[in-house]
Amino acid sequence: MSEQPPYLRIADELRQRIAEHVWEPGDRLPSRAQIGQECGVGENVVRRAQELLISQGVLEGRAGSGTYVAEPRQRVRVVRSSAREQPSGSPFRQDMKALRLQSDWESRTDAKVPAPAEIATRLGIAEGEPCVRTTYEFLADGKPVQLSTSWEPYAITGGTLVVLPEGGPHAGAGVVNRMAEIGVTISHAVEQPEPRHATAEEASLLGIQKAALVTHIRRTYYSDDGRPVETADIVVPAAHCEIVYEIPING
Repeated sequence: MSEQPPYLRIADELRQRIAEHVWEPGDRLPSRAQIGQECGVGENVVRRAQELLISQGVLEGRAGSGTYVAEPRQRVRVVRSSAREQPSGSPFRQDMKALRLQSDWESRTDAKVPAPAEIATRLGIAEGEPCVRTTYEFLADGKPVQLSTSWEPYAITGGTLVVLPEGGPHAGAGVVNRMAEIGVTISHAVEQPEPRHATAEEASLLGIQKAALVTHIRRTYYSDDGRPVETADIVVPAAHCEIVYEIPING
């Protein structure tokens, strides 16, 4: 059996000290040199251990100040299910209501944006075809908890009342309900979640450390004739959110 890497051992040691209240939330940790001397490792090992704990939300780094024990923060439960889109409101709003958190989101829509190669493949259209792109920042009690970038082929919604996802009489109704208004029935969605590190822009928007762990979900909605009608990249910070999938069972 291979020996545990030194940085994981140090991460466990730091985590244990926090659990035993040697350091409390808000406390500044000793210097890396001091921790390394106490634990018999180099500063680079301590740095890797701290970066791991920062990505997990246990510690937080403050530029020019040092590394601190993070304040406990309730993890937001994000439910993924085909049954979550209701006429009365968005799935995100339902999730936040269940947690007794105030939900809101900010969005920006750009029409007729040329589809990048990957998006075109996911939507089954030619690269460069115009799409309606909407970027979202979802908030729980005023704190960002999720990012999303949605793409819809302009050929489907152009010239209709639902062309703007967050504008017009059906603003904020969700993809399923909006498409139904123009006679497009969505039969299913495919989601592909994978862990990765946050980009600098994502970290800034989500208020997390650069390269912190996030779950990146590629979601695509399909109409009942098998046509992709919307695809989105959803980014959720692992330290602040837990993702739960509800799978309906038809008897």
